[in-house]
Amino acid sequence: MSDVINKAWEKVKLARHPKRPTASYLIKELFPDFIELHGDRLFSDDRAIIGGIGTLNGMSMTVIAEEKGVSTDEKIKHNFGMPHPEGYRKAIRLMKQAEKFKRPILCIIDTPGAYPGIGAEERGQAQAIAYNLREMIGLKTPIIVVVLSEGGSGGALAIGVGDYVMMFENSIYAILSPEGFASIIYKDASKADHAASLMKLTAEDLKSHHIIDHIIPEHQGLHIEPDFGISALRSEIIKMTKKLTQLSQTKLLDKRYQKYRKMGVFLEQGENHEI
Repeated sequence: MSDVINKAWEKVKLARHPKRPTASYLIKELFPDFIELHGDRLFSDDRAIIGGIGTLNGMSMTVIAEEKGVSTDEKIKHNFGMPHPEGYRKAIRLMKQAEKFKRPILCIIDTPGAYPGIGAEERGQAQAIAYNLREMIGLKTPIIVVVLSEGGSGGALAIGVGDYVMMFENSIYAILSPEGFASIIYKDASKADHAASLMKLTAEDLKSHHIIDHIIPEHQGLHIEPDFGISALRSEIIKMTKKLTQLSQTKLLDKRYQKYRKMGVFLEQGENHEI
């Protein structure tokens, strides 16, 4: 059991490594001609979510990404990657624009969770997340999702409905942080390492349960050798974009619906874990 705990907790620490590339770095490497677009047309421009248009392998794509920032000033500017409702509304605005112009969408997840502040709640945080989930399931254009580092709770799910979902080898994806899980279950956040082993939050766990479709290898880790993982990601995006754009809109939407319906049935059945 200790090996399982150590393995899961090591993944958590790698996902949070201070030198791990953020979404901005990924976008710069994948889309050198990226043009950022701003605002939700309702309240403001949330810097926790970056959105815009870029070209990959000769194809225009809409990119939606959660950005944590690197330096202290950047982290504050990007609210540590925790979006407000206006961030999610910006995201869905740009996704609908992509649908209108028949552009595939790439969503890059990297957040500990949606921002839980009073202002965010007053402006409809839960509604914004729910609206995105509803709209993304019916968008008539291919959606590819990649979990870069942390995928936390509804903050990740709000841009996480896709036809093809990938995770980097050392990323995590879960309903909440291990510290939050431990605080609820054990009333002790210091047991986060044990909680992590029960949460099935690693890429290997989620792939085995068919929650995600593909694991992007990192070799020594994105914080050490970023080019290796980014190259593997680029190849997979190009391959899957070609495949998904060949589907009719009816087939694309049907496959997406069936994907999440099967996932929902699996989660409803659940698994019994001793806590």
